[in-house]
Amino acid sequence: MRARWWCALAVPLALSACLATPAPLPPSSSEAGATSAPLAPALSEVAPTGAPPAVSPERWIPAPGLTWQWQLSGATVDLDVDAQVYDLDLFETSPETVAALHARGRRVICYLSAGSWEDWRPDAGAFPPEVIGRAYTGWPGERWLDVRQIERLAPVLIARLELCRDKGFDAVEPDNIDGYDNDTGFEITPDDQLAFNRWLATQAHALGLSIGLKNDPEQAANLVAEFDWALTEDCFDQGWCSAMQPFLDAGKAVFVAEYTDTGVDFEAACATLAPAGFSLILKDRELTAWRQTCPP
Repeated sequence: MRARWWCALAVPLALSACLATPAPLPPSSSEAGATSAPLAPALSEVAPTGAPPAVSPERWIPAPGLTWQWQLSGATVDLDVDAQVYDLDLFETSPETVAALHARGRRVICYLSAGSWEDWRPDAGAFPPEVIGRAYTGWPGERWLDVRQIERLAPVLIARLELCRDKGFDAVEPDNIDGYDNDTGFEITPDDQLAFNRWLATQAHALGLSIGLKNDPEQAANLVAEFDWALTEDCFDQGWCSAMQPFLDAGKAVFVAEYTDTGVDFEAACATLAPAGFSLILKDRELTAWRQTCPP
């Protein structure tokens, strides 16, 4: 839900670099999304209108190239979007909606903020005051969290992950896990952020959920082993998509969202990123049901 304005990153996008490294070959039906542990079948094996995914106690790891939809606002979720993966709000999405999408052969990701406090959430009062930091610029009612204090954040965040599991989601998209690179009001170091992000991934995996690395390009290479996929905002427009190449190299999906209000050349983004294996969509900033996809 949050578009990050990365004005100057250490890892600029080299357009030729994305194309120079070929995308991994699509896995065979027996290998799709495979890791060293047995996994549920990758959704690429399931027709968009097919039977529900097979039940599996193992977590789902999406392979590169899956189609996706991201909707975090609007009165109702549009269930008819032709996408293999849906990304929806944890609190606003009912178990019935998740089940309906599963019945159509979709995988479903729950969005939650792991690194910021939001005053409109039902569990806002459960956060200790001492972990709540400075206002999040541009987002009224939202403040940064002190991710160094994992023991104080753990009860609330684990409860959120459990709710994600209990509603039937397959995966979690944790937002705002790059506080070290923002004005949070706390002295959060890159190592503090790595420790928190790895802790979060461990908790998600313990509940059978896969987890995506949201933005945080400068730490992508260090976290690719712990995270199952990645999701970026504005990486083409801002020039850092190549930082996510380690995920593609590991056979893990990278879901890319570009926004209409940046004036991004979406046609050029598609021509550059789609052949390399990125899963690309164009969205409005409010993340309604509307989306544009790359040409076939």
